[in-house]
Amino acid sequence: MSYGIEPMLPEHGPAVLAVLNHHISSGFAAYPSTPLPNEAWGRFMQALGGYPAYVVKHQAEVVDFGALKPYLMPDTLARTAEVSYFILPGHTGQGLGARLLDTLIGEARARGVDNLLANVSSLNEGSLRFHERHGFVQVGRFPKVGRKWDQDFDLIWLQKAL
Repeated sequence: MSYGIEPMLPEHGPAVLAVLNHHISSGFAAYPSTPLPNEAWGRFMQALGGYPAYVVKHQAEVVDFGALKPYLMPDTLARTAEVSYFILPGHTGQGLGARLLDTLIGEARARGVDNLLANVSSLNEGSLRFHERHGFVQVGRFPKVGRKWDQDFDLIWLQKAL
């Protein structure tokens, strides 16, 4: 299959929300318990704080997206960014996550970021494995801080030094 990575643009909003809402409705990769309305797009883009975001397309369909965002706002923490990405089923296991992560790492380095953080639900074993395979190490765990669909989960923080 042929895939292309391109910068996320405003017109990608509905497709990006569809990918995110799939994960909200089907598991623990995304934390909300109910799908997000279209109005959430503006809040999503604002949370990025001007940091880069990308979509992955297959046959003109957005099947994956990823983004960097500031880790807190003080300038003293500007060397650190959070990373997140979501991929639709049927497109996993093809190296897309690794390609997108490599793109985001390049963007992070260009901004002077030398630490990436990811927070992952303890019930999202696939994401934990992905991050560990790509050099992230667990640096923190907040037990039972989340609850979705009557199931408790821990929030695990992972870090990758660039």
